[in-house]
Amino acid sequence: MTSVIEKINFHKENLELFDDDMDKYKYLLDQAKNAKIFPEEFRQESFKVDGCQAQVWLVPFIEKEKLCFHSDSDAFISKGMVTILCEIYGGRKPEEIAKANFELLSALDLDTLLTPGRRNGVYAMLMKIKEYGNIYSKSK
Repeated sequence: MTSVIEKINFHKENLELFDDDMDKYKYLLDQAKNAKIFPEEFRQESFKVDGCQAQVWLVPFIEKEKLCFHSDSDAFISKGMVTILCEIYGGRKPEEIAKANFELLSALDLDTLLTPGRRNGVYAMLMKIKEYGNIYSKSK
């Protein structure tokens, strides 16, 4: 299985291919366009991520003892970000997600690309992912 660091480096290398911020935005938009279909029955208040400017839904589920996520947003940049985060952290044991060092994401250098409001939204998404990791690691 690909490690968190390898997945972060994959996205970092892809983003570094672009000199222009608009091209980096297009990369995030492409991630949104390529996201898995979100099951409509999960588009509920209980799965919304608080703290995002856009509406973002993050739904945990267990598959083969690994914590996975369905995700969606009504804004393409947010959808691209939540798709990347779920790709990086999903499919791992809940304990690993609960203990994850989110500082590693600074390698993606998104602070220069995202507005403060969007950065806060990304932080809220990460905290929700970690919260689900904690919940599922304790439910064993």
